[in-house]
Amino acid sequence: MYSKLLFGLCLVLLVSCAKAPEKIAAVEVGAEAYTRYSCSQLKTEKLRITQDLENLSAKQKDAASGDALGVFLLGLPLSSMSGNDQEATIAIAKGKVQAIDRQLQAKGCR
Repeated sequence: MYSKLLFGLCLVLLVSCAKAPEKIAAVEVGAEAYTRYSCSQLKTEKLRITQDLENLSAKQKDAASGDALGVFLLGLPLSSMSGNDQEATIAIAKGKVQAIDRQLQAKGCR
């Protein structure tokens, strides 16, 4: 009985750990927000969001490492528990980049 309980606890802890940024899927963001942007504005916004995404990804890698270490040492995903997991923000940023890419293509921007 204890082995099943221990297995279940380990599974819950592993699932609650911060994901690596490259494993986070984009959420769908409507391209309507970018329909009035010019090609230049779209490119500038994409650059801004991409830079934000790089910063968020660095923080997420730190959170994933911290969770792995916390689970190994204490059995707790400390980074996720302390609010350092950036998964939702990364997913939204990836979705915005995809929406901008769709607008760039629709407008024939080069």
